[in-house]
Amino acid sequence: MKKDKLYILGAGTPTPTESRFGSAYVLDIDGEKIMFDCGPAATHKLVKSGLWPTEIDYLFFTHHHFDHDIDYPCFLLCRWDQSIGKENMLNVFGPNLTEKITNEVVGEDGAFSHDWKARVYHPVSQKVYVNRGGTLPRKPPKVNANDIAPGTVKVSKKWEVIADVAEHVQPYLDSLAYRLETNKNKSIVFTGDTQPCKSVINLAQNADILVCMCWDDQETMNENGEFFGQCGTLGAAQMAEDANVKTLVLVHMGPNISLEQNKISARKEIGKIFSGNIIFSEEIQSIDIWNK
Repeated sequence: MKKDKLYILGAGTPTPTESRFGSAYVLDIDGEKIMFDCGPAATHKLVKSGLWPTEIDYLFFTHHHFDHDIDYPCFLLCRWDQSIGKENMLNVFGPNLTEKITNEVVGEDGAFSHDWKARVYHPVSQKVYVNRGGTLPRKPPKVNANDIAPGTVKVSKKWEVIADVAEHVQPYLDSLAYRLETNKNKSIVFTGDTQPCKSVINLAQNADILVCMCWDDQETMNENGEFFGQCGTLGAAQMAEDANVKTLVLVHMGPNISLEQNKISARKEIGKIFSGNIIFSEEIQSIDIWNK
């Protein structure tokens, strides 16, 4: 039986390192692939993970900091360019600005309209499209983008997604956390960037997996004042414990907490609070979820 998987594409922060940069994840639920965030090089990391842009029909943004959405133009254009006109329409959901950014990228007068118009109308691009299996005339990009609020966002035959507020950098940017429930009563929660808060804890109650940001060691964050709007080791641990989740997957890990020697001490500290399974994520990593 095919196992449901979580693909960690981006496991880092706005600070690039040799092994981490930005946030992006894909869930494969019974063959349906759902993307959460689209940070630096997400499209390339998607392909390196053995996936393909045209396989993604749903994309959910937690918020619009660049480390969560900078590869969105690349993903939109690559998914459209590699299509043959028979794929499902891409459905995109996120907080305020999602519709605006989408239109500014691939709209009729968007920042990359020069690109898709050349590919639609130039003979050589038309030939490549036909040779790939497409039929002329080639249609411009069309995306179903939606600004959303907390509540049930999307329901399919196999899963549903529920959103709630994540406390990050309001009022400058709205932020959301997401819970995906499968039709087999399994659940996974993506916190996005957030400080420990009741809305995310409530959203994550009794979830199988909590994918939670972990910027740094909590003591370091408390000393340097970077604990506002963010989770550190103990904040992530306490949210996971309060929500009674089974597995805590740590993502959005900064350069310091990503060091192997610091992971060892962090695991011990987290284990004093959270009694479940702990996973320190790596980029280009796939995890079999809730399948035994």
